[in-house]
Amino acid sequence: MAKHVLAFEIGTEEIPAFDLVGAEKQLAGMVPERLKAARIPYEGIEIHTTPRRLIVLVAGVEDTTPAQNEEFKGPKAAIAFDADGNPTKAAMGFARGKGVSVEQCERRVVDGDEYLFAVRSIPAQDVRELLPDILAGLIPDLKWPRSMRWGARTVTFSRPVRYLLALLDDEVLPVKYSDMEAGRATAGHPVLARGMHEVATATDLLDVLRANFVVPNMAEREAAIRAGVATIEEQTGSRAELPEKTLTEVINLSEYPQALRAVFDEEFLRVPEEIIVDAMLMHQRYFPLYDAEGKLTNDFIIVSNGDPAYAENIIAGNERVVRARLDDAKFFYEEDLKKPLEAYVEKLDQVVFQEKLGTVRDKAMRLVKLADALAADAQLGEQDAADLSRAALLCKADLVTNAVIEFTSVQGVMGSYYAAAHGETEQVARAIGQHYQPRFAGDALPDGTVGQLTAFADKLDTICGLFAVGQGPTGSKDPFALRRQAIGIVNMLVEGLPVSLEKAIDASLDTFEAVEFDRAKTRAEVIDFFVTRTKVMCKDAGAAPDVIDAVLAAGVVEPAVISSRVKALGAIRDELPEDMDDLATAYARANNLRDAKLGADVAAEVLSGVRADLLAAVGAAHGQVEAALAASDYTAAVKALAALRGPIDTFFDDVKVMADDAAERGQNLKLLNAFVDVFARVADFGKMAKKK
Repeated sequence: MAKHVLAFEIGTEEIPAFDLVGAEKQLAGMVPERLKAARIPYEGIEIHTTPRRLIVLVAGVEDTTPAQNEEFKGPKAAIAFDADGNPTKAAMGFARGKGVSVEQCERRVVDGDEYLFAVRSIPAQDVRELLPDILAGLIPDLKWPRSMRWGARTVTFSRPVRYLLALLDDEVLPVKYSDMEAGRATAGHPVLARGMHEVATATDLLDVLRANFVVPNMAEREAAIRAGVATIEEQTGSRAELPEKTLTEVINLSEYPQALRAVFDEEFLRVPEEIIVDAMLMHQRYFPLYDAEGKLTNDFIIVSNGDPAYAENIIAGNERVVRARLDDAKFFYEEDLKKPLEAYVEKLDQVVFQEKLGTVRDKAMRLVKLADALAADAQLGEQDAADLSRAALLCKADLVTNAVIEFTSVQGVMGSYYAAAHGETEQVARAIGQHYQPRFAGDALPDGTVGQLTAFADKLDTICGLFAVGQGPTGSKDPFALRRQAIGIVNMLVEGLPVSLEKAIDASLDTFEAVEFDRAKTRAEVIDFFVTRTKVMCKDAGAAPDVIDAVLAAGVVEPAVISSRVKALGAIRDELPEDMDDLATAYARANNLRDAKLGADVAAEVLSGVRADLLAAVGAAHGQVEAALAASDYTAAVKALAALRGPIDTFFDDVKVMADDAAERGQNLKLLNAFVDVFARVADFGKMAKKK
């Protein structure tokens, strides 16, 4: 049977860079799914994209779909037919659902019972007749963040569709969409090879594109950009910064990318480099270059989509653009420096933080109060406490400066420059600059306790405030990124930030006196929110779910304590798996038998033998656990509990817990109460008991 190559191209105006990434992923799933649904045999699929086209290539397409018979097992014959042999509703419904009549069904015996079977024959179909509808159906089914109509057309797409190409080998397939019909022509590069270019066969499509200055897929364009950057790095002795997001965007803004070196005036290097980098990366999609010491240079890289013959003109034009941007940055920076950072705090009244929570200045005032409470809990020295309070007051002030209004990604960073320039301490300036950290998974924590507490206060105020006004995350929706901010707080606490989260939540809620809310409900929701985040983080770190549940069942809410106990309990179970499994089983048994109402006041004088041994072991473990918890040595606490495995096993082997004598039975149950109570502050070992 002959095999063919299918080429399908949707030619468009320039599709936004990140939309293009999404479209490629969608096509990679949609095309095989739809070919399979139509039972079209093929050998391989390739998806190629450029800013002005989406391409599907399918190799090994056969002429026809395979003919086949489908069999479906239905109800038992006794249910399918009545006593007179007439089909019942069950039989008729089954047959109708399979597209056949009851008369066309068969009766077969399976494992001694007779069943009704539907047999459906599916004839082979000409693939050429199936492909046009399948290909045309891909176009409207692609999902875009935003779509548009154009001209008099009623259809929508990310950007106007200008042409379609559909070839099965050298045959044009009759694919129609709106008022367009597919042909065999593809568009060349808009500058270097304008117009449409004929494609003889499907296998020629990529070659025709390359011959007309179109690099047809993301991987090839990325390789071309990286090779050009490497050449410039070698020529200049510098190192380029290629952030993934900006690189992805640049890859999908050009069809024939060429990396070119450009230069800006050295005078701009006196401006904080974060503004320069923001202007280049975020606004112009240029890549900065750094020298061997990691300092920003005045060289930068542009990625051109134009004619290489006019490279000098392209470079000069981009240099004029960047000079204008950096002129603005320099002017804004110098204007902002004319006033101390504190002078901008009052202007924060012009920026709404949240409708019910007031302005950003209101937030700053809350942060100062919260910072004072955190300083007391952390037992900071006088200077550190003063620096924390100052950083809390000033950390949002740069939001109303000219530089940050124009270059939003440098908020916090510019505040640190302005603070240092007007005599704030180094610690205050650094805390302001880092208070948004950690901003994402793997991001660095702020430096030092003062810096971390500033970031902690900012994030906690946002979380508590939004929960207070009913704006906490719901399901997968988290518009204010509260989960990310909570993860940042948990990471700081786990790394040793010396404050209590529970106390901090109380202190934060105290600052919302101007807001009407249910304090008890909000407090419970915020604590549960942090416990859930900590649980997820422990699980992501590889901790066993039953170990996490055992620790949480003890009522622990402090993330650092949860993390430490989970690690300690998991490590000891790995070290002593059989002992810990047996102890968990014994604990679960004791917990099920005990009677908490009786208390744990055991009459030691009436106990002897294994019962006295267990009481002595429980007493020793209790003291060791208390000492270990006081020292935050959770490994020692768990090991003290593990030592109870032998005494409790012997107790259950030798003692009839539910003794006939009421007094003896009562002492046994009190002994079990005492045994279980030792575990209460560490973990519920019953959560780790194997289910029988």
